[in-house]
Amino acid sequence: MPRKKSSSKKEPPSQTGEKYGPEAQEFVKEEMHELKQGTLKSGRSGKKVKNPRQAIAIGLSKARKAGAKVPPPPGESGEGPTKKTTKKRETKSEPAAKTQAKKRKTSTTGGARTKRTRTTKTSA
Repeated sequence: MPRKKSSSKKEPPSQTGEKYGPEAQEFVKEEMHELKQGTLKSGRSGKKVKNPRQAIAIGLSKARKAGAKVPPPPGESGEGPTKKTTKKRETKSEPAAKTQAKKRKTSTTGGARTKRTRTTKTSA
């Protein structure tokens, strides 16, 4: 049986509920093509990209820079400082004298160690 062709047009991403816009999809498509050709290189290091997930991430990053419809990367919701950063700030406010005292305390335990030598038996 022949397949029926759908006559409906593609709806814009806002109406279909798509996560990524067509422009972002095009960026990812280009990066995947480069990956398959073996010409895709990563950022500063310039190393050859071998993982398809990394190629997708590169495509989405380029799409974000171009202003395409792409959700923010995981972990970057933009809602102020995270728990990790607040913990770091709390530890930085601790006085330096206390941390140095702790370091001295741990470094002096154990004392000097002597090296043991192995003796061998000689047959006479």
